[in-house]
Amino acid sequence: MKKKVVLIHTGGTISMSEDETGAVKPLEHNPLSHQLKELMNIAELLVEEPFQLPSPHVTLKEIFTIKNIIEKYQSQNIQGIVITHGTDTLEETAYFLDLTTKVPFPIVITGAMRSSNQIGSDGLYNLISSIRVATCEEAKNKGVLVVLNDEIHTASNATKTHTSNVSTFQSPQYGPIGVVTKKSVFFHHTPMNLEYYPIDHISKRVALLKAHAGMDSSLFYAIRDLHYDGVVIEALGQGNLPPDTLDGIRALKNKNIPIVLVSRCFNGIAEDVYAYIGGGKQLKSLGIIFSNGLNGPKARIKLLIALASAKDKENLVEMF
Repeated sequence: MKKKVVLIHTGGTISMSEDETGAVKPLEHNPLSHQLKELMNIAELLVEEPFQLPSPHVTLKEIFTIKNIIEKYQSQNIQGIVITHGTDTLEETAYFLDLTTKVPFPIVITGAMRSSNQIGSDGLYNLISSIRVATCEEAKNKGVLVVLNDEIHTASNATKTHTSNVSTFQSPQYGPIGVVTKKSVFFHHTPMNLEYYPIDHISKRVALLKAHAGMDSSLFYAIRDLHYDGVVIEALGQGNLPPDTLDGIRALKNKNIPIVLVSRCFNGIAEDVYAYIGGGKQLKSLGIIFSNGLNGPKARIKLLIALASAKDKENLVEMF
């Protein structure tokens, strides 16, 4: 008996086509729908197509739509869920679902770097690999998985590292937790800590800033005056900021606006190591939260979820 998989199409390059000028754009009909017969040889597919959007157009509203579809199947007899998604914001959708869904079957998210009619198109291949992973017993209890280019990554670590290369998704420091071969799906690592925060809405706003040489407090004052609910800063090095940002940091803290710090570095973890003005030691003493290895976009997602689920802002530190 074939295994049953829910296939959620949401758009992205995987569902687009290149025209005669070389421009890649959405089609009126998803080209993957014409290949369902081939996919049905792998599993019985239940297809949902809530929207067809380039991933830069995806907001929390659309991500909640995906979450609700997943939870609709929670008690049904299915073996897994596969989501097709544009790659630009795929990691944010994956991480949001990783933190807010708890289901007994695997959730796999995939995409493509080449449109459906380009030479070497990777969309159908990635989708087939994802269905194979989603129907694999070993894929259970590993959180949301990102599957592209024969590799299986965790949602918490996977990030897009290249603008156009098909091997764009990598997990800096950690690497993939498994691989897909012609014959099998192999897992060689298992995530240690899976988190779950049951939320049904997000009403807060969180800004994301990247620190740079000579940065001052202007943007921090603007964020305060625009009444944002939180800020994530991609700080310098191990977790440091230029001294001219400190007045702005204090202005935010005086308004009880939580600040989460990550590093703008590709690898490593932000920690309160340096004791000079603007160094991590001083920032920690001002009440800034140091995140444990997340990148900026994912720390923003987590802070949004934390603000929606924490009973008070004092509990936010524990969530990071």
